[in-house]
Amino acid sequence: MSIAERLAKPGSGTHPQVLRERTRHYGAPDLGKHLAGIPFVVVGGLATRLYMPERMTLDTDVLVSAAHLAEAEQTLAKTGCRRLGPLTVGGSTWLLPDGSSLDVLAPAEPWVDEAVANPVQGLDGLPYITLPSLVLMKLAAGRVQDLADITRMLGGAGEADLQSTRLLVRRWRRRDSEDLESMIRLGKLEYPDG
Repeated sequence: MSIAERLAKPGSGTHPQVLRERTRHYGAPDLGKHLAGIPFVVVGGLATRLYMPERMTLDTDVLVSAAHLAEAEQTLAKTGCRRLGPLTVGGSTWLLPDGSSLDVLAPAEPWVDEAVANPVQGLDGLPYITLPSLVLMKLAAGRVQDLADITRMLGGAGEADLQSTRLLVRRWRRRDSEDLESMIRLGKLEYPDG
C-alpha cells in the first residue's frame, strides 16, 4: 500500500466522466434469447462497466446457480450454441452463433443464489450482478486483473455501495476485510473528487 500512496498521482489520466460515457456504448450478445427462462446475471468484464470505466474484454460471462446449470446448458444447445468445454470454477464455455464466446459460471459458493436473485438492470436491459456481489466474486477469483478491477470499482463507489460491500465481504469472506479496506483507499486515489 505505501508504494501506491507514494507514487500515485490522484486524479491523473482521463476524466472519469469521459470514460463512463464511452462505456455506455459497449454491448453484450442477445443473452435473453440464449438463456430464456434461466435466472442469470452478467458478471466479468461486462459487469465492471457499471461500476468503473470500461476495460477491454473479448467474452461475456454470466453467473447462474449450480441448480440451474444443466437447464442453462440445455437452453444454450437448443439455440444453436456450441459447448467448448468445462470451467474449473464450475460451469462451461460456449461459442454463440454470432461467433462470440460465453462463459456460464456456476461456482459452488453459498452466496451465488442471492447474487443471481438480486440483480441490477443495465442500460441494455440485462440483469447485472450488484457491485458488492461482483467484488465478492472477484475476491474469490483472486487474479491480478480481478484485484485491479475491485480497486477501480470501489474508487468510484459511493458510501452506500462501500458499506454494502463491506457487509457482504464480512459475511462471506471475513479474511479479506482488511485487504478490502486497502483496495478502497487505493481506488480513491484515482478519483480526485471521491
